[in-house]
Amino acid sequence: MIRMIASASAVALMCGPALADDAAPSSMSAPVAASAPSVWQPEDGDRIRFSVLRKGKDFGTHTVDFDVTDDGSFTATTNVELRAGLGPITMFKYELTSSETWKDGQLVAVRGQTNDDGDKESVSAELKNGQLSVSGTAYEGPAPAGIVASSHWNIHEAYSSALLSTENGEILDTDVTRIGTDVLTIDGQSVEATHYRLVSDLTVDLWYDEQNRWVKLGFKARGQQIDYVLEELY
Repeated sequence: MIRMIASASAVALMCGPALADDAAPSSMSAPVAASAPSVWQPEDGDRIRFSVLRKGKDFGTHTVDFDVTDDGSFTATTNVELRAGLGPITMFKYELTSSETWKDGQLVAVRGQTNDDGDKESVSAELKNGQLSVSGTAYEGPAPAGIVASSHWNIHEAYSSALLSTENGEILDTDVTRIGTDVLTIDGQSVEATHYRLVSDLTVDLWYDEQNRWVKLGFKARGQQIDYVLEELY
């Protein structure tokens, strides 16, 4: 299955655990295409907040908070809380907390912990001697230079052939297609956004606006539609 939470993320939900893969990535070449656009740059205190819906009903929240230092380095902290139940009885729970540290446009550290309905996974990655070294429950070893974490906010995710899972350190092979341009309504505003389809073990639809901000996500799992609704533009 695809590991995105950031990633991720709700993409892992409802699909069961992934099989661990201790093998090194098949290719260590840079996974981000040369044609990739510039990445949206956060300001200190920026927050991305999505309401997550399952079959149109409340399923939880997904937030990304940014702490930016004076030299432009920043940390992106993702928190995901999802719950399905019957009244007060919880039938399914998913929680993820992850952080990415970026410096001079490069991913230099990742930390992530996930509780997928009792199945716990983690990842720790750090730049050492010019290479990102990964230690996770699904993979330990080097990551391809320039790899992007699977936390969705970075538009380079839509231009990558591989991603680093913020759940368990897995190196995810991906295939992405540009679908076209859609007009979305976000907090009462019309927003033009480019629609991409990312295929791995699960097919995920992602939208980024003209400023390359992540503004929408959707996918199906076990026949159930999961939608991310951005609460306000950031």
